[in-house]
Amino acid sequence: MNRENRSLLERVNSIVDMLLLVLAMTVSYVIRFGIFKAAGEHRQLPVYLLLLMLLIPMYYLVFQAFDLFAVFRFRRFTDKMVRLLQANVIMAGVLTAVTFVLKDLHLSRWVIGLYFVISLLLLIAKHLVLRWMVDRAQKKGIGRKNVLLLGSGRSAKEYLDVVERHPEYMHNVIGYISSQPRLSIDYLGGFDRLYDILNEKKPEEVICALSFSEAEYLQRVMADCEKTGTKVSIIPFCYRYIPTKPQIDQMGRIPMINPRKVPLDNLFNAFLKRTMDICGSLALILLTSPIMLFAAIGVKVTSPGPVIFKQVRVGLNKKHFTMYKFRSMRVNDRSDTAWSTNNDPRKTKFGSFIRKYSIDELPQFFNVLKGDMSLVGPRPELPYFVQNFQETVPLYMVKHLVKPGITGLAQVKGYRGDTSIPKRIEWDVHYIENWNLFLDIKILLMTVFKGLRNEEALVCEEKEKKGEK
Repeated sequence: MNRENRSLLERVNSIVDMLLLVLAMTVSYVIRFGIFKAAGEHRQLPVYLLLLMLLIPMYYLVFQAFDLFAVFRFRRFTDKMVRLLQANVIMAGVLTAVTFVLKDLHLSRWVIGLYFVISLLLLIAKHLVLRWMVDRAQKKGIGRKNVLLLGSGRSAKEYLDVVERHPEYMHNVIGYISSQPRLSIDYLGGFDRLYDILNEKKPEEVICALSFSEAEYLQRVMADCEKTGTKVSIIPFCYRYIPTKPQIDQMGRIPMINPRKVPLDNLFNAFLKRTMDICGSLALILLTSPIMLFAAIGVKVTSPGPVIFKQVRVGLNKKHFTMYKFRSMRVNDRSDTAWSTNNDPRKTKFGSFIRKYSIDELPQFFNVLKGDMSLVGPRPELPYFVQNFQETVPLYMVKHLVKPGITGLAQVKGYRGDTSIPKRIEWDVHYIENWNLFLDIKILLMTVFKGLRNEEALVCEEKEKKGEK
């Protein structure tokens, strides 16, 4: 299934979810005041529905943040149900706060309570039905497309890997044509047989994944596909350097693809992000000030040395800046060249605690306020590691096209601390190329549930003593 159809399904999915919320509020009202008669006067249904309409945009943002509109993205149904529960807990808190502020309206707590339960049950039921429909469609082959693959190089192999891992794309590869057999699927011959095979097999689409050495066959491929009226999709041999939403300029009749699109180069986008950073960091500094006071006292009491740990990191445009953290380790001479690990003996017991719950990162709100960092962005790294990774990790330096962040897309996807650097960079680059304000809001919401708690183990007394020796 192509991107347009998936987007359409997600839009329909979102509309159905919002309609189910309206239905849940209506049913809750009918149960409370229709089935169980209430004594005295009470607010009419339109008041409850108006309140819900005011919250629908918030529902949409939260559900979007938890990927609940995605039809194919979750392999395990339980993962989606967990996210659905988390999103509804957030909205339950929002609605409770709103009804408390609007207590003069005298809204029924029974209606609100029933609404939470009924809306959750309706959404679960809808997702169960949707999952059943998708599984049934895939088993029956509805929407499945017979495709012919051209090429046998790296691009062709990666395409086959994607098809195998993502059955929702509905591509049934009937075989491939190449200058020589290299793949495990049916080999149908060389490019000289393409015209006959297109007439014989009648594929609905040709996937042209030619390597650089096979580029000479492209003219013939296009001619044969046009003669037989076969749709063709081309995977450029340089696709690794082309973003998902490329920016194309025109010089005469020549299209020019810009391999790296950075939405934050736009002054208006940069203004929006900076405004959110200033307002967000000020609010978060005020909200977390009691926690920061507790952390400062804890660090001072449990270990000799400064409360704030200052460290040089690499930021926007590869410029160095000083990043602040609560000190979680004993003072040592390896802080600029050694990466912390799960059971790092340099960590103090209290330091292990504040790292596990990301409390040590709170002083970075001041970095955001200064303009060195953003609330959301790729995590900044030490100059020592940047120099090493620059040569060994593809696209590593691309992360410095935007300001570093306290949290980022890679972190909420599980790549934080001592994890895969290439996968982390892959998500960082995706964030840079696809930035928008809603993506930042989505990452911040996901951080609340996924990014605050670290997987690091707490340092036990025995390990702490060994580290002191």
